[in-house]
Amino acid sequence: MIGHMGDQSHELGMKSPITRRDFLDGVATAAVAGACAQGGSSYPRARTGEAEAGGFRGDTPDVLGVPHALRDGRFWEHAGVPDPTGEAYDLVVAGAGISGMTAAYRWLRQDPAARVLVLDNRSELGGGPEAQYRAPGGPRRPSGRPAMCRPEGRDLLDDLGVRPAEYDAREVGPGLGMYEAVYCDRETFPAERLVVHSPGRTTEDIVAELPINDTAKQDLIRLYEDPPDWFPGLTDEEKKERLAGLTYSAFLEEVCGAHPDVVKFCRTMPSAEWGYGSDAFGAIDAWAGRGRYPGFGGLGLDASKPSRYNSPTVAKRWSGHAYRFPEAMVSTMVARMIPGFTAARLDRPGNRLRIRLASPVVMAANDADGGATVGYFDGHRVRTVRAGSVILACRHTMIPYLVPELPPEQRSALGQAVRTPLITATVRLRDWSAWQRAGVGRVRFTGAYWVSAELDLPGGAGGEPILANLVRVPAVPGMPPAQGAVAGRRELVATPYEYLEFTLREQLTRLLGPAGFDPGRDIEAVTVNRWGHAGAREYARPWDAFHPDGPLPAEIASRRLGRIAIAGSDAVPEAGADAAVASAYRAVADLMA
Repeated sequence: MIGHMGDQSHELGMKSPITRRDFLDGVATAAVAGACAQGGSSYPRARTGEAEAGGFRGDTPDVLGVPHALRDGRFWEHAGVPDPTGEAYDLVVAGAGISGMTAAYRWLRQDPAARVLVLDNRSELGGGPEAQYRAPGGPRRPSGRPAMCRPEGRDLLDDLGVRPAEYDAREVGPGLGMYEAVYCDRETFPAERLVVHSPGRTTEDIVAELPINDTAKQDLIRLYEDPPDWFPGLTDEEKKERLAGLTYSAFLEEVCGAHPDVVKFCRTMPSAEWGYGSDAFGAIDAWAGRGRYPGFGGLGLDASKPSRYNSPTVAKRWSGHAYRFPEAMVSTMVARMIPGFTAARLDRPGNRLRIRLASPVVMAANDADGGATVGYFDGHRVRTVRAGSVILACRHTMIPYLVPELPPEQRSALGQAVRTPLITATVRLRDWSAWQRAGVGRVRFTGAYWVSAELDLPGGAGGEPILANLVRVPAVPGMPPAQGAVAGRRELVATPYEYLEFTLREQLTRLLGPAGFDPGRDIEAVTVNRWGHAGAREYARPWDAFHPDGPLPAEIASRRLGRIAIAGSDAVPEAGADAAVASAYRAVADLMA
């Protein structure tokens, strides 16, 4: 896979000097852990202006070192005896992401005199990649802001005085002659072809350009334009129940009898949004895609409300409103709790809120006197603090290693919270003229390494620098989502950064080269984020037979244990800020009841 890079590296600009080449590694091997802890990889990290390319640090080895040592049973062999700091707090929160900071903010709103400590294993505020996830039905942009649909999220925005704006479905790109497109790549079909969905083109026009079998073309047109009722004689509920038992690929193959080329063409339709392809994506959720997935038009299903089998985020589309969640919301909350805060002021003794970064929580235990003790690693030794209450707003799979007293049923449920891996890349380009000449602003690939490439909406002339965002879904095809996620994480470990940069350069060149794109000249900066544990995988049919009737593992996993409550998006479970906020509200309410 990697051996052929040398032949093309020079022409793709791999050796060209660029403003910045950042490696934001989520799951590096131990062999490179030392280098990454110092700056990322063999490439220099330029921290100044990092946000310019939209990059996040990711799950770096220094961030994951302690959690992985806990998981592997190595940590306590060398940690020594915990050393009390003598500090006591009303609330201690594990996790400085959206959920943890919402919990701290909510607690202080209800008890302004309280003293709160937030501990986090990262060296900067913001937590994990929840803010990179976008709500289904909103603008499908990797850099897009997540939506708030739940009442807790809207309440938080209102409490902070943030005036939310509803997602605007209008696009700037089409006004500049840039449209959605699909790139039929050589990884999937015998010939490569870019097919642009420009205005005025019929389904027949678009399908005629696809490099697929003629029978497949007829099948695809039928699925889009005139699909029959595949389940005649069944009621609405019975049809939805039948769909709930199928993946979208199985629906196309087994129910529609579609040609294999149709299945290949549709395989990556859900990938950028869901973290896996149509071979794992449920047919019942594809039906709810409002026409994005062909084949359902003849079923005559009631679309006025979601099916009981739909995944939670899909069901939320029927709520009618999704509000933008500002990207700086964590900082906004911190500023309310620590006025005029800077990095140097986060952990001052006089603060009602103290935030202690680079301090991973390693233990939490209820005490006999009705309080709790929390231990964290300060880089040298384990320190402990006393707490009236504790909220663990961290990954659920880590919690059994932090709280030994958990009952077996809860430990098992927490261990089921497998997260979806994700790789995102942000590329700063000299200009966006090649995109405009190609007539594209957002492209789905049918089988290439990066599943999507999208231009940030331009705000000025075509000659100005701009960002492009790419998404790679590591989940291994042909497996259920959870197993595919685990296998995909193993792939991340084995993939060097050089290959990630090579593939994005090569793929952008295949896409835009005919329109004059030159990677050596046009790419100014590259930031790659590898998230081994990106978004919480929500319950979905056909894989989770207990959904929606239960019992749901997340409900068991998030039960309060004495003075320890559990938050985080895994507690919903659902990827994104909306779930993180809702779980924080619930955890605070549990402890204050």
